Amino acid sequence: MADNLKGKIKEYGLGTKTSYDGHRTLNKDGTFNVTKTNRPFLERFNFFHSLISMPWWRFFVIILIGYFVINIFFAGLYVWIGVENLTGINSSDNAKAFLEAFFFSAQTVTTLGYGRVAPIGVTANIVAAIESMLGLLSFALATGMVYGRFSKPRPKIKYSSHAVVAPFKAINGFMFKIVNPHENQLLDVEANLTLSMKKDDSGARDFYQLELQIPKVIFFPYMWTIVHPIEETSPLFNLDEACVLEKDAEFIVSIKAFDESFSQHIYSRSSYKASEIKWGEKFVYTVKSENGGMIVDVGRLDETEKINLN
Repeated sequence: MADNLKGKIKEYGLGTKTSYDGHRTLNKDGTFNVTKTNRPFLERFNFFHSLISMPWWRFFVIILIGYFVINIFFAGLYVWIGVENLTGINSSDNAKAFLEAFFFSAQTVTTLGYGRVAPIGVTANIVAAIESMLGLLSFALATGMVYGRFSKPRPKIKYSSHAVVAPFKAINGFMFKIVNPHENQLLDVEANLTLSMKKDDSGARDFYQLELQIPKVIFFPYMWTIVHPIEETSPLFNLDEACVLEKDAEFIVSIKAFDESFSQHIYSRSSYKASEIKWGEKFVYTVKSENGGMIVDVGRLDETEKINLN
């Protein structure tokens, strides 16, 4: 059967000679389930990617920690060279002197400067000059990072938690639903569905490009049920639930769309393992007309009901 199937992919970039069994290639959030080891220490870090991609709360925590570390470091330098080189600090208490130096450092690194405390002498002025330059560069970098995070398009397409195998016309079909829960408009939305299955007991896998009933829509204001008809040319033809589980099937989804808000293309990915497929169930229609408009119930994205297969 496999020799006659259409859409078989010779190389998908995910490896055809893999030994994994029961593990997914692509996580539900679209990230690849891959861990790279034995790398040089410096190659393990990509600070720009990490700062752009991490959650907002973690980003601001790192910015705040960096701000305090810089000011603590320079406050220590001012105390080390002597707080007598800073006008306006006349305390003999080391803790209070350090605190005053810390606040002076905060004024210097932000180029604010209230004028009550000022450096005197060559050494203190050199340290203050270096700190002010570091502050300008740091805040410019932080501002660029904030802008980069705001300007980066983030696809928020929501996928149904399960796929289904349900009746489709006179045959059956593999189906899942997607929706854009936000108000931004997506245009020219294209769907791509790939099936990965074990070829034999050796662990080798085959990849198949699955034909979709509708691979592209121009507008995407509602939910979209993406359907792969299980015809004779489909790799799922004559396979039941037990066989799909045995073959450790994984359905890899890729969505491409044009986001009007950012005026650029966005990409979204997800996957469904064989255990995440409901056989003999269909999705409930969750779009209705009310008060002269259409209402999409996003909360019912995963709702299904039992149905007999063809």
